[in-house]
Amino acid sequence: MRTGSTEDERFVAKGSADGQVAGSVRVGTLGWSYEDWVGRFYPQKRPRGFDELAYLARFFDCVEVNSSFYRPPSPRAATSWLQRTSEDFEFTFKLYQRFTHERDRPWSADEVAEYQRGIEPILEAGRLGAVLVQFPWSFQADEDAFRHLEAIKGDFGQLPLVVEMRHVSWMAEEALKVIRDNGFGFANIDQPASRSGLPPMSLVTSPVGYVRLHGRNRQAWFDAKADRDARYDYLYREDKLAEWIGRIRRKPLTGRTYGESPEGRARGASR
Repeated sequence: MRTGSTEDERFVAKGSADGQVAGSVRVGTLGWSYEDWVGRFYPQKRPRGFDELAYLARFFDCVEVNSSFYRPPSPRAATSWLQRTSEDFEFTFKLYQRFTHERDRPWSADEVAEYQRGIEPILEAGRLGAVLVQFPWSFQADEDAFRHLEAIKGDFGQLPLVVEMRHVSWMAEEALKVIRDNGFGFANIDQPASRSGLPPMSLVTSPVGYVRLHGRNRQAWFDAKADRDARYDYLYREDKLAEWIGRIRRKPLTGRTYGESPEGRARGASR
């Protein structure tokens, strides 16, 4: 799968915390509205009223909503997405960055309620796959971080939460115990190798398993001047994808799986 212009690719597996199979495999994309998809995935000539989401849903059975990271989701938009996709199509949402990246001040009950209202139509329709709680590399495993996770669990614990960590400190058993004890799923990620970054793993800590493929564009990944599009510009070869397919099929990463990519080459690489 191709990672590119905005973010990465993701596989999510739903099973049980002890690794037993509890569902099917799903593959989808991160978002669906990208100009560089035209001619790669979307038709070059699109008819009037062309619906990108409905078109994408012909090829994938889930999608991750990326916009919910930048602003609380809209219940009106969520209702529209349900109407434009089939009943077996699922959505996952990123948690609003207010709760993951703006950690210098506590959030309010109103902020929590606003986010929850936005995803309520998807939740009530039974089509919410997961909520991804994505943290930056700077969020390292320590007592403050553990308390932060507990606070998120306290306000959003009724949702199927999955945490994505970038720093290697989260491999410590104490850190993983906090994740398990609070009922979070664990996002297994593929990213350029580094001493302080998480390596590829196949870990399930809750009924929701999760895999995200960020690409291996090492040169751009560690270049402070590289923009977001450059960092995630990467096309996975079949042998590299086969490594992850093997992990997903093996216990415990077996079950319902989601995948995402922001580049139009994702469709071809997902086959």
